[in-house]
Amino acid sequence: MSLPESVSLRSFERISPTYASVSSSSLGSSRPLRSCTSVATRTMKFRNGGALRLCCSDSNHSAPLPSTTATSTGSAPPVLKKKKRYRREYPGESKGITEELRFVAMRLHNVSGKKLSGDAVDSSSEVEVEEKDDGNLVLSDDDNDEDGDGTQTWQPSLEGFLKYLVDSKLVFSTVELIVDESSDVAYSYFRKSGLERSECLEKDLEWFSAQGIVIPDPTSSGISYAKYLEELAERSAPLFLSHYYNINFSHIAGGQVIAKQVSERLLEGRKLEFYTWEEDAEELLKNVREKLNMLGEHWSRDEKNKCLREAVKSFRFLGEIVRLIIL
Repeated sequence: MSLPESVSLRSFERISPTYASVSSSSLGSSRPLRSCTSVATRTMKFRNGGALRLCCSDSNHSAPLPSTTATSTGSAPPVLKKKKRYRREYPGESKGITEELRFVAMRLHNVSGKKLSGDAVDSSSEVEVEEKDDGNLVLSDDDNDEDGDGTQTWQPSLEGFLKYLVDSKLVFSTVELIVDESSDVAYSYFRKSGLERSECLEKDLEWFSAQGIVIPDPTSSGISYAKYLEELAERSAPLFLSHYYNINFSHIAGGQVIAKQVSERLLEGRKLEFYTWEEDAEELLKNVREKLNMLGEHWSRDEKNKCLREAVKSFRFLGEIVRLIIL
């Protein structure tokens, strides 16, 4: 295609992606055209009906495009991804809240007369009941350390054991009443669990009374714990359930040692109802454990941490009641 004589373009020169110039006898001298995102077009019509469309850009409205040479020869700096920090898990957290409670109990536990230290627990708050090779009861007690190893051998007394039973009945009755009558749906999972002990304790106390033995009133230890449980149940279901689990766990785990010693030394081999379950106690506790873990999945980390602190309080209250056996 040839241009008309009236418009004779000498040349089109392409000098760079950033600048372009057009030399023409009709357009005058060459001038740079800056490329940009905002493009203006100009159409030149010729005598034969043809047209030449010229594109130019306005440098006042946009910045020059980056050089293709830099793009082809260089590379963009790598994008540094911010490392995601994960919270450190608590011992037993992956298995459920009851496993976390078990670790708290382990920290409180006595091993060869030496208490294990823990970050979140006060190891001095626990009274551990163990059985030595000679058949005597051993209770961990730093205040009454005869051998210097944190333990002292105690002989159970009938008077002290009756106080222990009376306070235990008060605690279990309080727990069962809260679980049965509370409108909180969380407590309903633990009704008729098979771990209820208040009726069994009532039968045992009736038997002692039939033997002519005077049944004492609850001590300040039992009354204080029962009152604390009532207030806690109104304030927080997770915290109360921490006590609920530890009360039953402690009774099943440590109660067998107490039952054996008291039966042999004070009751001529009689087995009390307090230590008898209609079904396997470990299986009953397992069912409670599964339900509590299920509920614990919906608790915040802060609520779980408070449950662990309540576990320490639970062992402290229970320890005071166990001490009644040897006082």
